[in-house]
Amino acid sequence: MSTKRLFVSIELPHSLAQHLAELNPSLRGVRWLAPEQMHLTLSFLGNVSNEVEEALKKNLNAIEWKAFFLPICGFGTFPGKGEPNILWIGVGTGHPHLFQLHKRVQEAALRAGLEPDLRSFHPHITIARCRDVSAESIRPFLRTHAAFDAGMIHVESFCLNSSALTPSGSIYTCELSVRA
Repeated sequence: MSTKRLFVSIELPHSLAQHLAELNPSLRGVRWLAPEQMHLTLSFLGNVSNEVEEALKKNLNAIEWKAFFLPICGFGTFPGKGEPNILWIGVGTGHPHLFQLHKRVQEAALRAGLEPDLRSFHPHITIARCRDVSAESIRPFLRTHAAFDAGMIHVESFCLNSSALTPSGSIYTCELSVRA
């Protein structure tokens, strides 16, 4: 049975992704993502069969929601303490429209027969992956950009993406776009 590695995301305006890419401090062990790889993941679904993918597309298309604005501000790392694995930019706090959309995407996945993602939702945009990097080496970048604010984006659609893993990084393909 053939499967695709799927996730649902909010895509960034190209100009914002390009701006985030230009912040690259070129630190050893920190691999900055290409602009086309930056997005806000609403739900990672893993390997999904063609049959389940079709049910999922139908369920995602049926979601009713309204467009909303989302601030892009505040850098951080995962995990929050110790050696970082991920460098991210946040979306502020308290965005009921974003959390409602996340919930509706999760419900659509459940109705298609997918396992629920039981981790709590921490909305963010991954901008770099770290390997063997100390928290101390990242701290100057975080301090310099503590007040960074990229403004607001208008969220008018979300995408069901497939992800192909390659040695030079993941290649994403939008399989379905759902507009508000």
